[in-house]
Amino acid sequence: MKKVMILVLAMMVFATMALAQNPVYTQGTGIQGIDKLGGHQNGGRGCVGCHAPHSGGRGNGGSLKWNGTTYVSQAVVGDSGDETLWGQDLGPVEGMGIVNTGNGTSFQINMGATNERIVTGVVMCLSCHDGNVAKGAMMTNQSFEQTAGLLPASYGTQPIPTLLGADGGAAGNYNNDHPIGQAAKIGALSIGKYLDLDAAKTKVILNATQPDTKYNDFILSYGAPTVTGARTGAGFAVEPTMATVADAYVVCTTCHTPHSMYTASASATNKIANLSAGTFPSYFFIAAPYNPGADTANGTKASSATQFCRQCHFTGAGGSNEGSGIKIPTAF
Repeated sequence: MKKVMILVLAMMVFATMALAQNPVYTQGTGIQGIDKLGGHQNGGRGCVGCHAPHSGGRGNGGSLKWNGTTYVSQAVVGDSGDETLWGQDLGPVEGMGIVNTGNGTSFQINMGATNERIVTGVVMCLSCHDGNVAKGAMMTNQSFEQTAGLLPASYGTQPIPTLLGADGGAAGNYNNDHPIGQAAKIGALSIGKYLDLDAAKTKVILNATQPDTKYNDFILSYGAPTVTGARTGAGFAVEPTMATVADAYVVCTTCHTPHSMYTASASATNKIANLSAGTFPSYFFIAAPYNPGADTANGTKASSATQFCRQCHFTGAGGSNEGSGIKIPTAF
């Protein structure tokens, strides 16, 4: 009897240790047992791969800054590391000038712009993820989840590039990447009429005077963590000079968070599946539930990976179930 009790006790201890080490997902299953930074551990270098605690880009070996005309010495001119202790050299990315995203020239981004969210939400990201002018130290140009064998078994086997300007096509081509920048506005989306800016003009919120039953059904099923629940400095880019919510625009950090590779958390101001707390599986540093391995129960549930996109692409080609009058639950 004593042996049985000892065995049961040992099993309880190991179970407790497992719970302490791994995220307890509120719904669904996902990656377990690795550091939340995932690929941004930078091969063990960790935080200083992006943030240099001393001397900014110079502290990580960078030496040049684009001043709008030419490269100059960081020792003379430059804001290396002055914001978020950024440790990568921004000069080469700023030197690209105008970059076109999406299909064609409709979504142009001025990489030398001084807009806060263009700098922190585009230029800083590309200082690692460009791969053409910014080589991204320690980057293998393949998704960390894929190289570590963490993707669902049903996922494809072709390498998933992480260097957007060197993804196997023409060097510096961003036409095959989601539109971002000041022309990629909420006003072009069907959900714009359901949204507004908060009084301080720092983030996007739901429009209390024009609720929509179908969009509310979607929010109850999945949520709107990228659209209205994002933390300040994330989500859609909002500037104090904007007249309406229609001018808020997409940047890299609208969809992605650099600090949590595989979990998304609900809160009172960022409900997921109408829950004010909980942890949900995600992949690829997406700042919301996004699980390509979700159990859709033969189509009777909508995958959270699909629902993520439907936050913005609620109607139109493809669109959402709720926008089409179909109500099925989300599979996380």
